[in-house]
Amino acid sequence: MYKSFFKPLFDWLISFVAIIILIPLFLVVALAIKIDSPGPVFFRQERLGRLGRVFNIYKFRSMRNDIYIPVGSVIVYENDPRITRVGKFIRKTSIDELPQLFNIIKGEMSFIGPRPPVTNFPKKYDEYSEEEKSRFYVKPGLSGLVQVRQREINDWNLNIPVDLEYVRNYSFFYDLRLFVCSVLSFFRTDNIYTRI
Repeated sequence: MYKSFFKPLFDWLISFVAIIILIPLFLVVALAIKIDSPGPVFFRQERLGRLGRVFNIYKFRSMRNDIYIPVGSVIVYENDPRITRVGKFIRKTSIDELPQLFNIIKGEMSFIGPRPPVTNFPKKYDEYSEEEKSRFYVKPGLSGLVQVRQREINDWNLNIPVDLEYVRNYSFFYDLRLFVCSVLSFFRTDNIYTRI
């Protein structure tokens, strides 16, 4: 019952309330981005969702508009000159990820789940093994077990077993614990430049 009904309901309700509360922050960040550099406020990128469905993920733009690649992985490193001044701050605080609340409202994502990979990185959906594809049995998450347990690790081969562990074991209390841990670690600044 939780997985099919209450989890999507909780996701929608919490994200709706969060968006209402965060409207002032969204406006301030949007204005800062527009003042800091030319280009759109939001960055969209195709990602793989539940059962391999493609959807557009939303983020606040943190890099110069002329260097974004519409589809694919953008590798970013510390002190990358392509990152804007505002971008450095919103990446450090993970504020750039907050527009994904709208992905949750649309039913494309959940608060907790495996992070959605880019459509062709590390590989295309049909190239995943059957075991790896089981990570796509659930909706991708704004945060997840990988981000709580080993956020500093950005290696697909090391993260996929953790994602599969989550898919096998998630429940209301498991998600609640990960949600609380994610909120508490929201302002951590480690490994912010290699996120995809």
